[in-house]
Amino acid sequence: MSKKILIAEDEHSLAKMLKNKFKRHGFKVVCTFNGKEAFKKIKSEKPDLVLLDIVMPEQNGFLVLEEMKKFKSLNRTIVIVLSNLGQEKDIEKAKALGADDYIIKSNLSMQEIVEKVNEFFKKHVKK
Repeated sequence: MSKKILIAEDEHSLAKMLKNKFKRHGFKVVCTFNGKEAFKKIKSEKPDLVLLDIVMPEQNGFLVLEEMKKFKSLNRTIVIVLSNLGQEKDIEKAKALGADDYIIKSNLSMQEIVEKVNEFFKKHVKK
């Protein structure tokens, strides 16, 4: 069974490129473009992994992480923050709120992001 990824990214062109790249690698992909929509989709779609931007309209990624913590059913969802915010305080805050990893968008290619996600699935196989 293929893994489901939710991409929460307000930059439509980047979200589309990521979606196409992950689909070519056999993943099911759902995209959202703002924080409120992302949280609703996380609850309804129950993705295996969320690629979460921090700076989004309506609700930022930090608030999405805070909301996720309130639901036990979402505790096992892998969250990788994918943001251009690269300050140490942002990384620490995201991890304190439950993010499993933090990727600075400009530091990795699309292929490297896919490889990083695959590594996470290998390490965190859900029972």
